[in-house]
Amino acid sequence: MIGLKQEWFPAQVPPKPSGQFAHIVMLRVTESYPLFQTDGELNTARVSAGVANPAPMTRLTLFKRKQTTPERLVGRELLRRYGFISAESVETSDKRQTDDNGLPLDEYNVRFCQWTPDAIVYGYAIGDTGSERSKVLSDTGFSLTPYDDSHEAFTLNAPYESGTMSQRGDVTSRINEQDHVVPQVIFPSVVTARDLTLPLFKYVVNNVLRTKRYGAQTTRTGRVDNRILAIVLCDGEIFSNLKFTQRLYDALEARAAISAPDPVNPAVAEAVAAELIPALLAEDGVVVNQLLLGAELDAALRAFVDETSSEESMKAMLEAAFASSKQYHDAWLIKTKGKK
Repeated sequence: MIGLKQEWFPAQVPPKPSGQFAHIVMLRVTESYPLFQTDGELNTARVSAGVANPAPMTRLTLFKRKQTTPERLVGRELLRRYGFISAESVETSDKRQTDDNGLPLDEYNVRFCQWTPDAIVYGYAIGDTGSERSKVLSDTGFSLTPYDDSHEAFTLNAPYESGTMSQRGDVTSRINEQDHVVPQVIFPSVVTARDLTLPLFKYVVNNVLRTKRYGAQTTRTGRVDNRILAIVLCDGEIFSNLKFTQRLYDALEARAAISAPDPVNPAVAEAVAAELIPALLAEDGVVVNQLLLGAELDAALRAFVDETSSEESMKAMLEAAFASSKQYHDAWLIKTKGKK
């Protein structure tokens, strides 16, 4: 990735935490009507509107797994597409490690192949097959704007073949009301990669850029645009999603850029957030090795997209990530098993 300090990343994934953090700071902007819900209701939290403005506000929340799972599945899809893991379904009783073509048998939440980039980067814990802690850290995201201005209730129906709600004199009861997140709701977010090699960090960035749908019913709705604002290489964790959201809210409110119930202009939010990031990092007290943002970041991301825009280059990127994860597995996971 052009412009990114490659020497910051370890040559191989270390067996113990080593303080080499790479943070992706972004705004997740809804582009349709996604569903971020648990038990049939949108998830919300009651928090302060900002830091300078302590008035309470109910915000929509986007839980960690609703962020990482779609990104993880996109990465697994690419590994399958380019022939790094098997497309064959796996039964829990199946003791084989590879299919007839020699590809690792791997099925999400059923059985993980323990040497793929997916397993090493995002972790796993399945029964007695062992576990690996995720090296991608994320936390609950909070909507920039209040719940009342960020959702809308829709009445849903399931008509018969004729297009009506009745057939042979019977009227269907398949009518339901569901709250949806509206378009152009912004969730400021930080995704943290810890102690990953450069090929594995590229794997994470590629998953973030390629994932377009989040939440429930992702075949029909759920479009989200991940707008990366900065990449931070430093020796520790940085500001939380909530702090980022509250400080951004304060800054936009001070510029009269928040006018409920109108949505916030994402371009304005991007510009203000980019100005905030250096100050927030200074408050965290971490040693920043590199802060990539603005024109330098745009150039790096354009180069990265160009790098992964052909089948050959995409396969090369995944191959490097796979070699890196396999190296970690062979060096540390096998030895650990052997000592038990």
